Amino acid sequence: MWLSAVTGFAKGPDKDQMVKFPGGKCIMYRLYLSDKSGSSYSLARPGEFLSVKSLERRRRQSLTLDSTDLPVSPAYIERIETTGLEVVSKSRWNNTVVVRGRTQKQFRTLNSLPFVRKTVKVFTSPDSINKSVRSRYRTDYNRWDTLSTSEYGATEQQIYMLNGHRLHNMGYHGRGLTIAVVDGGFMNADVIPALKGIKLMGTHDFVVPASKDVFKEMDHGTKVLSTMAANTPNMYVGTAPQASFWLLRCEDVNTENLVEEDFWAAAVEFADSAGVDIINSSLGFHGFDDKSADHTYTEQDGEQALISHTASMLAHKGIILVNSAGNEGMGTWKKINFPADAKDIITVGAISPSGKNAAFSAVGPTSDRRIKPDVMALGSPTTVITGRGTISKDMGTSFAAPLITGMVACLWQAFPNKTALEIIRAVIQSGDKWTTPDDVYGYGVPDFLKAYQQLRTRNSR
Repeated sequence: MWLSAVTGFAKGPDKDQMVKFPGGKCIMYRLYLSDKSGSSYSLARPGEFLSVKSLERRRRQSLTLDSTDLPVSPAYIERIETTGLEVVSKSRWNNTVVVRGRTQKQFRTLNSLPFVRKTVKVFTSPDSINKSVRSRYRTDYNRWDTLSTSEYGATEQQIYMLNGHRLHNMGYHGRGLTIAVVDGGFMNADVIPALKGIKLMGTHDFVVPASKDVFKEMDHGTKVLSTMAANTPNMYVGTAPQASFWLLRCEDVNTENLVEEDFWAAAVEFADSAGVDIINSSLGFHGFDDKSADHTYTEQDGEQALISHTASMLAHKGIILVNSAGNEGMGTWKKINFPADAKDIITVGAISPSGKNAAFSAVGPTSDRRIKPDVMALGSPTTVITGRGTISKDMGTSFAAPLITGMVACLWQAFPNKTALEIIRAVIQSGDKWTTPDDVYGYGVPDFLKAYQQLRTRNSR
């Protein structure tokens, strides 16, 4: 249902304003470091850089720590900063840092550092950007949003399509699982009534420069969050209303630069260290403001792009990544975005209520001929809650992905001793095209009751 009512909104500004880029003109480079020497961190003392919950997740899945888990060498960071450049982002898994300076000349000093093996320009600041301000929001639902005949209200179709209600009926609503939502902003997610009762673990902003308030940024993340976390019976119920959530901003909507892959990597590594179980990423990249940085289809092997290489590591850290396929199906690119090409993740495309693929839903295969997307969910349209607090319908693989994410949390709640790879496999194998996959639908629409039954059967053997 499309809502157009404008009454009942809280007062507040409603339009973006153009402002100078914060901090003035700057350039950023990604530095690939040779090793992690000169550090006091040790795999024998993981509690110094990973939380108890993160270590427990690894222990439960019999995963061992390795050198990628160690932080970037503090000695190298200190040496880099003596050049006058500022280290603004780090990735321990890739052993990279992002440095910021004001002129190209400042970066020449990096050539003298023996531990810097490669540099890549990832950002040039624009002259001005939009200054985001809070939009007005509704203080309550419209009365006509109530569907007394349905426990789920407006979300019934998108949950029933996945047989998600069957897991809910068994008492699995994601309790005990932590989901990180990595996105571009969460407008009003802290104040709209529909999301006030969620289990919020915290927020963090990895964009440089960071926003003063992630709840004043775009509402894309709010819509994504709502499909999982909202819980108003007879009006709107998400796929995992009892899960806990971290809200992590890593997308800068004002520009499209390669550095956003570094911000994404920093966000998911933070999620790992915080003990997150599942990550929803309704983000993807292939083209940038600097066209020389554009990705090519030949890179789409799950490893060449920094963001995809990082994503391919997640399941081996015990985390399930659910990523949207992308909305490029009607454009010249057509293919899935990065990191949707990653290995050992769940890439989600969008279908209509009739089960037909959405024309905009990006397709596979990857350049190394793997089936993508992996599964499909309702995304043309998905019923969401906007940053205004209204129930609306929106189009995109962005909103199909979190439907799957929430149900993954419910499934993992039922089988907490299964590994990330086992849960991923069960979801994909439950698809209605499991035996006849293709590059449009992947393995089809997953049946979470079937996935549950398959895992239960394996448990009993």
